[in-house]
Amino acid sequence: MNDTKPSADVPSASSRLLSLDALRGFYMFWIIGAEDIVHALRKVSRRGPVDFLSNQLQHKAWEGLAFYDLIFPLFIYIVGVSLVFSLSRSLRAAGRAATVRRILRRSALLFLIGILYYGGLADGLDKIRLMGVLQRIALCYLCAALIFCVAKLRAMMAVCLALLIGYWMLMTFVPVPGHGAGNFAEGANLANYVDSRYLPFRKWDGDHDPEGLLSTLPAVATCLLGVFSGLFLVNTRVPDRKKVLYLVAGGIAGIVVGHLWGLQFPVIKKIWTSSYVLVAGGYSCLFLACFYQVIEVWQVRRWAAPFVWIGMNPITIYLAQNVVDFRNIAERMAGGPVKGLFGSFGELLISSLVLGMSFLLVRFLYQRKIFLRL
Repeated sequence: MNDTKPSADVPSASSRLLSLDALRGFYMFWIIGAEDIVHALRKVSRRGPVDFLSNQLQHKAWEGLAFYDLIFPLFIYIVGVSLVFSLSRSLRAAGRAATVRRILRRSALLFLIGILYYGGLADGLDKIRLMGVLQRIALCYLCAALIFCVAKLRAMMAVCLALLIGYWMLMTFVPVPGHGAGNFAEGANLANYVDSRYLPFRKWDGDHDPEGLLSTLPAVATCLLGVFSGLFLVNTRVPDRKKVLYLVAGGIAGIVVGHLWGLQFPVIKKIWTSSYVLVAGGYSCLFLACFYQVIEVWQVRRWAAPFVWIGMNPITIYLAQNVVDFRNIAERMAGGPVKGLFGSFGELLISSLVLGMSFLLVRFLYQRKIFLRL
């Protein structure tokens, strides 16, 4: 008996999308140093554009949306798009059982790396951060990948819808002791309450975590939105130019519907509300459409090379930022941000050096075809 996914559901495309690698690198670009450059530039000049961009590179305290609040869901969305390509090849070549084992192994390894990234056992068992950024990526990948392996498109769409509506119903109608039902304020909502009662060890925000237990459910839906986009991109019956138009239309629809839903279920990143999933997913579609249009349709690629270097080794550079103290090295080269040789421009120079060293690392790895694969 053949245990591969039915051929009707397996995309035929097998080549990497350069636009996807570049978009992944664009996400990481802000994390590995570009954000700090903008904030440092703001200290030198508080003119309108710089001030605006600096504000956009800070998370909203609770409700609302800034550019920086789109970074994490964009990466999870890209995970969904990418798994369509990688798992389709695996299903054809190795079969479903081997592919599922690969998914389980990769998810477990990424989850473990996430725990180590936040300190592991360094400060004792009670200081372990069980849920974090890498752990959420691992769980989203695990769930979306398994669903992709066993379900057809309509079933996947039904699961995605059930996750969004089910989460909304839980958050809206299940009462929280001392606060009642339908309260979305920090510390008074169901997601935070579940973390405070059932999430062990260290939480990022006191007794709850922005990557907590219950809010992982709608985050899986974010990954599934990426899967839908990936299935659409590998559809050879649709011309590339039309793919871009459909992605733009889908992105705009997600943003509009998400904000309308947000009138009742506010757009809040820290509890990953269903409205936030749609709005962030909509913007992710627009980002993908832009990169796909420029890189795949227009074939304008040279500008994207630095992003591709990063996008081909995102986990490597993310971990390197935790292991290697780039800032300390930069300060040794340029002096401290205040007492160094460059006065008020010291922080800007140090931030630029940090980003430059990160670029040198990923370029070195890319040229030697060294890629960390979990």
